[in-house]
Amino acid sequence: MGRPVVHFEIIGTDPRRLRGYYGELFGWEFDLGGPVAASVSGQGAYGFTEPAAGTDAPGIPGGIGGGTGYGPHVVFYVGVPDVEAALREAERLGGRRAMGPERAPGRDLVVAHFTDPEGNLVGLAGPA
Repeated sequence: MGRPVVHFEIIGTDPRRLRGYYGELFGWEFDLGGPVAASVSGQGAYGFTEPAAGTDAPGIPGGIGGGTGYGPHVVFYVGVPDVEAALREAERLGGRRAMGPERAPGRDLVVAHFTDPEGNLVGLAGPA
């Protein structure tokens, strides 16, 4: 695999309910203390989940959030060295820019979304 998948998100209109659902289904625990871009989720509504710390548990970090006015969707983020350049390449190949690039609040991270030629939403994440 060239560029790895580094994060996933599940967004919906009732993030508390979604966190309860996936928490019970998969045993995920969530930290609601981290900042998130307003275009991704309502503040205080986004819960981060990580693979079990201090173990060899496989997996990537993710989050569940959203709120009123956020359309339900699932997206994975691919790590890239330059988010804007990756967006331009996605557009050149027939995709469409959907969001960003946007700096994540309080972090040295830039995120963006694009849709592929079939309309699937894909995220990009890279250094600020």
